Amino acid sequence: MDAEALKQYLADSPPTIVPLGIKPHFEALTEKEKLYAHHISVASLAGTRIVLRQVSPEAEHIYDFIIAVHKHCSGDYTKLAKQAGLSPVDLDAYLHYSAQFLGNLGNYKSFGDSKFVPRIPPRQLKALATVSPVVLKLHEKFKDSVYADANVSRLHLGYPDAGHVSAYYPDSPDITKEEISGVSDFLEGKGLLPENTRIRKTKAAFEVLIASAIDNPSKDERDLPESEWTLDDGKKVKLVYGDYAKEMKTISDNMQKAKEYAASETQANMMEEYATSFRTGSLEHFKESQRYWIKDKGPLVETDVGFIETYRDPQGIRGEWEGFVAMVNKERTKAFGKLVESAPSLIPLLPWKKDFEKDTFLSPDFTSLEVLTFAGSGIPAGINIPNYDDIRQNLGFKNVSLGNVLSAKALNEPIPFIKDTDLATYQKYRDPAFEVQVGLHELLGHGCGKLLQETAPGEYNFDIKDPPVSPLSGQPVKTWYKPGQTWGSVFGSIAGSYEECRAECVAMALCCDFSVLQIFGFGDGTEDVNNEAGDILYAAYLSMARAGIAALEFWDPKSRKWGQAHMQARFSILRTFLNAGVEFCELEYKKDDLSDLTLRLERSRILSLGRPAVEDYLQKLHIYKSTADVEAAKRMYEEITNVEPFYENLVRPAVLKNKTPRKVFVQANTVVSEGGKVELKEYEATPQGMIQSYAEREYV
Repeated sequence: MDAEALKQYLADSPPTIVPLGIKPHFEALTEKEKLYAHHISVASLAGTRIVLRQVSPEAEHIYDFIIAVHKHCSGDYTKLAKQAGLSPVDLDAYLHYSAQFLGNLGNYKSFGDSKFVPRIPPRQLKALATVSPVVLKLHEKFKDSVYADANVSRLHLGYPDAGHVSAYYPDSPDITKEEISGVSDFLEGKGLLPENTRIRKTKAAFEVLIASAIDNPSKDERDLPESEWTLDDGKKVKLVYGDYAKEMKTISDNMQKAKEYAASETQANMMEEYATSFRTGSLEHFKESQRYWIKDKGPLVETDVGFIETYRDPQGIRGEWEGFVAMVNKERTKAFGKLVESAPSLIPLLPWKKDFEKDTFLSPDFTSLEVLTFAGSGIPAGINIPNYDDIRQNLGFKNVSLGNVLSAKALNEPIPFIKDTDLATYQKYRDPAFEVQVGLHELLGHGCGKLLQETAPGEYNFDIKDPPVSPLSGQPVKTWYKPGQTWGSVFGSIAGSYEECRAECVAMALCCDFSVLQIFGFGDGTEDVNNEAGDILYAAYLSMARAGIAALEFWDPKSRKWGQAHMQARFSILRTFLNAGVEFCELEYKKDDLSDLTLRLERSRILSLGRPAVEDYLQKLHIYKSTADVEAAKRMYEEITNVEPFYENLVRPAVLKNKTPRKVFVQANTVVSEGGKVELKEYEATPQGMIQSYAEREYV
């Protein structure tokens, strides 16, 4: 690979490191609440190595190397540089890479799934490794895979048979997409949930690895009594328990300890189900934990832990480990409570009739949280879970906005593509606009909508004799979900991005309603694009359009694929804005290389042109999802997210020249003193502080 092409894969120099401040919120807890939070934090962070093993074969070795180097020099990197003969530039390159690696828990970006490689040359990294035999031995394990090689496809996560990297199929370089789908479909037919699995192909069988602390759960403890089958082609499928066994035991044990400090019977039952699930590998017990979680209304300490989001599995069905524990911000939560109360009156404003909406809106818990611990490859701004359709449709869900993630800022952060005349408004209102957007996205975006289903043979959740009429065709619907099918199994690899797009469009449509903006404390409900509420609306649309431009960083011209679900969605929304006409939105530039590219978005036309364009797109997204019309959905979504030559050859290079490092967060640790009290330890927002925070988590 030539040097110019490699530039986009170099580690950030420097990375943007910000502290995840939590101290006043943690200190406000009682000792019992602190102990509850501590054990869940330990359980969450004990999954660190699980995430590393889900990213790439070399990720855990690099992690061990970073920690071993830190322990060897006791955090004195100046002394280390002298010992290894490194220049200050080389040392900075190593520290910057280490911080970005830990911030993503792997050597592939958690937001984009592309590899990032050290700026420190291989010779100097080898010199660093020679400081101790232990460090040198670790270096040998990853030295050939930490940098970029001639195989460009390996710079991205994806299906192994396409040349990409995926640790969801360990030791299986020759496993094909068709084989993965075949095994997955077979197990879906058996009723086995896939989130905590990986697949390994051997000569004799496909081994389905199940995350559990024990490697031989009894039949009563397993979700399926059988553990081996023979396919039509004679190859076997075997369930193999005990994947990540050491980590899963630590996780399960700490959930049992957290149970001792639960604030209610509901919390205690939730912890028990978590512990059982992580011990045995049963996702039915995990689903039961989620049912208790929904019932745990308004806790002072909020959490969710498990194999949750499925974005990084190329098939889109296996979950990445994550876990969080956080404290409720009561003041911010008030506004979200008002939004929940208003939801039944807001949903009818969306562009579909009640036939395509849940019979009853299940009012969720919606809280603003201050995060103590978020273990995983990255930290979102908001969450809407659980992801199981049967629980969401029948019992409900929860929404959380992560306040200290939203408010974390880097100093003097550049803002490309925004006009100078818009910059002051954008900077002043982007944070509150984003909070409005996150609230609408999580609560109403992910929370609305009905899947038309044949729930069992001959049984439907709609009138099959008089099916709903599609607003797209004007005819009764002809497709729906068959027994055993789920949203994820039908829409497969596009499901994650498609659903994020639908939720984003709900937010873009509803933030145009000034009564919604009033809920968040902006304006008096009067429709006026020139008042403060109008500033919020304008900042929301500018932010989305700007994100759509920046999204091109996450599209790979070699594979011609998107590497990040949210960014693919935002690009499609930018295209929707542009398709509304130059009277509303346009990309402006005078220079041939687009180095002066800016965004023109007409504030006065948001309501008359922007909102109708979004609602037209949203209607299609929603109806196709509701009716399981995956063919029409794929056709539309692939067309609008297709990166045409103008975007590939002109806009994307301008984006890459202007890209800013994505924030990585330094998180605190909790420690139980000899007297049994929980103490909080915070770290500097520096590469050294980031490394130290991980080195002091002995349980990982």
